[in-house]
Amino acid sequence: MSESFDCAKCSESLYGRKYIQTDSGPYCVPCYDNTFANTCAECQQLIGHDSRELFYEDRHFHEGCFRCCRCQRSLADEPFTCQDSELLCNDCYCSAFSSQCSACGETVMPGSRKLEYGGQTWHEHCFLCSGCEQPLGSRSFVPDKGAHYCVPCYENKFAPRCARCSKTLTQGGVTYRDQPWHRECLVCTGCQTPLAGQQFTSRDEDPYCVACFGELFAPKCSSCKSPIVGLGGGKYVSFEDRHWHHNCFSCARCSTSLVGQGFVPDGDQVLCQGCSQAGP
Repeated sequence: MSESFDCAKCSESLYGRKYIQTDSGPYCVPCYDNTFANTCAECQQLIGHDSRELFYEDRHFHEGCFRCCRCQRSLADEPFTCQDSELLCNDCYCSAFSSQCSACGETVMPGSRKLEYGGQTWHEHCFLCSGCEQPLGSRSFVPDKGAHYCVPCYENKFAPRCARCSKTLTQGGVTYRDQPWHRECLVCTGCQTPLAGQQFTSRDEDPYCVACFGELFAPKCSSCKSPIVGLGGGKYVSFEDRHWHHNCFSCARCSTSLVGQGFVPDGDQVLCQGCSQAGP
């Protein structure tokens, strides 16, 4: 009498049948699959012992069931992404969740180097200066009406230029005759003293400090011999070819102010009417 050789589960004889040996004994194929096989997360059928089984995050799949949930492409040998428990091939993931490059219109692939600004996205190599067309990368840039410029290109194209040296003004500066100047370029034509923040005047469009203008161009007071510059609301009196500061225009004898009064010239002097009538 021959020794029994039965399935550990259903106890049917395994003589002449295909079986699978395990640590707990031999199993016929149906019993083995029912006992040990995993259930496919996609089709909910058992994954038989002779099927290729794929495993991902505690889930098991038949090879044919391991597919992109959108285009149904097999993911068995393809890179993929899991989004909200759904498996997606890279193409479908990029189409659904990745940004489009604002320059070239292509997808900005996950993990690739990119730049984002103002709600837009660029490949790093597509984010170029609108002037020199060089990649901006991590450099400072200036946006202008949908364009983006590196700082040198923006200054060259848009920044105001100094009326004297013609170089761009990047910060600060002063305005003279409705034109921009570097503070260090606005200097007195005579002594080269900086004029920014100082009182000054001009001659033939050239700026002069008060001292130089008075020395070079202003008439001299016939009384004190100092220049009459007329700045700061200063007033003066002229008679024939002579000029006086308001506070210098007084009677040569009694020192009474003659501003707005009648006076009598007496050689190089001027006298009030009273002193003139009194005689020498």
